[in-house]
Amino acid sequence: SSDWEKRTKEIIAIQTEWKTIGFAPQKMNVKIFERFRTACDDFFGRKAEFFNQLKETFKTNADKKRALIEQANALKDSTDWKATADKLIALQKEWKTIGTVPKKIGDQLWDEFLAACNHFFEARNAVNAGQRNEEHANLDKKNEIIEKLKNLTAETCDNVQKEVQKLVEEYNAVGHVPYKEKDKVYEAYHAALDRVYKDLNVSVARKRLSNFKNKLKNVAEQGGSALDNERNRLVRQFETLKSEVQTYENNLGFLNVSSKKGNSLIDEMNRKVQKLKDNMELIREQIKAIDQQNKE
Repeated sequence: SSDWEKRTKEIIAIQTEWKTIGFAPQKMNVKIFERFRTACDDFFGRKAEFFNQLKETFKTNADKKRALIEQANALKDSTDWKATADKLIALQKEWKTIGTVPKKIGDQLWDEFLAACNHFFEARNAVNAGQRNEEHANLDKKNEIIEKLKNLTAETCDNVQKEVQKLVEEYNAVGHVPYKEKDKVYEAYHAALDRVYKDLNVSVARKRLSNFKNKLKNVAEQGGSALDNERNRLVRQFETLKSEVQTYENNLGFLNVSSKKGNSLIDEMNRKVQKLKDNMELIREQIKAIDQQNKE
């Protein structure tokens, strides 16, 4: 358009100069003027056509931008953060592909479009900030529960199993933690939980073995094959537990460990396997006690 303005000034200057020139011979004067006027009219006609087309292009571009503004306004209050963010980013990319409009209206349209986009992204950022604060608070809660599990022993608690269940329920009720901390806190929790269960099983096993040894003398006093019968019963029980362990371990091989649910199930099964193995160890000790009693 600047080129058109430059050429227009040149044409007007030529027209002004034309007026300063005297008449040509009468026979030639009209024809020369007609040629000059035709050339000028042709220029101004093409100029008018160009600016009419430009005006139409501006209108088309402005309409396209208004359509994008309308879409952005329809999305700005959405709380579907991920999907809406993707849509608005796509609209922003589309905006850049649209041609120009006059600066005054262009600035106005851009301000409207930007306001709609900013409205959404500022709301999303505020929610994300709140969510991050909540996740850090959840992390503190989970770490506090983990510390309680670490300090939990038969000496510090009358009913360890009941307290463990209470802490497990509290832990499961806590919401999400920061993504970067997720694996770390998960591993710390299950390490503490496994330690408590192991200590609990050992403590129970010791009590059971002690009680068994105390009762063993009474069994021995019955005479006959009482001790052998008890030993055979324990051997059968040991083989049953051994079979259960093998079944669990076979099933563990088929589980999908990629999902959180899969991991939780595996952890639970591993604890069951460990408990079965602890019971097997207890039975071994009970059988040893019988063998020792038979020697006496």
